[in-house]
Amino acid sequence: MSKPVLSLRGLTRTFHQGTEVLHVLKEVNLDLYPGEIVALVGPSGSGKSTLLQTAGLLEKTDGGDIIIDGKSCATLNDADRTQIRREVLGFVYQFHHLLPEFDAEENIILPQMIAGKSYGEARTRARDLLQEVGILERANHRPARLSGGEQQRVAIVRALANRPKVLLADEPTGNLDEQTAKAVFEKLTNLVRKDNLAALIATHNMDLASNMDRILTLHEGKLVG
Repeated sequence: MSKPVLSLRGLTRTFHQGTEVLHVLKEVNLDLYPGEIVALVGPSGSGKSTLLQTAGLLEKTDGGDIIIDGKSCATLNDADRTQIRREVLGFVYQFHHLLPEFDAEENIILPQMIAGKSYGEARTRARDLLQEVGILERANHRPARLSGGEQQRVAIVRALANRPKVLLADEPTGNLDEQTAKAVFEKLTNLVRKDNLAALIATHNMDLASNMDRILTLHEGKLVG
């Protein structure tokens, strides 16, 4: 069996509200393997976003370890955390966060050029990805001229442009109608399977969750399989 590409070991996250201490994550353990898509479910406020942000090195942990591609990351400095995010992780959010002044193709080119690719190489990769999700003809449209489903498809392929090993997605279809959500989710899973990624996807949509490989529930700060 392959080794996990993302492991959480005793992950703890607390927040302070005045004199109150909120234990959002309580010694969370998780192994995520290449090629599998795992659903993360739980009620609003249960800490799903916090888990994804912490696992993705966007927030600091209060305890435990985050092991990404075999490397212990919990105590890395900011520069090293940024490098891991750039080289190994991809992020998709409920709201697409596309840059409004750039068209779809440019939104996918930019993160590749930041990672060191040439413009030509980045443009070829961008157009290939847009073709895979069925919106190549919209490549030169800015986000304001794209539908919600098209915007989210661009956001998904932008996250995959640098060929990450782990995809972390926070309600990637939560802002879409049911039919569009299914279409976008199908494109997402096809890309994940093709590139043998490990994907952890937070969702309230149990129909979509039931089509993933595993469902994990975040309950009172702990993961339940």
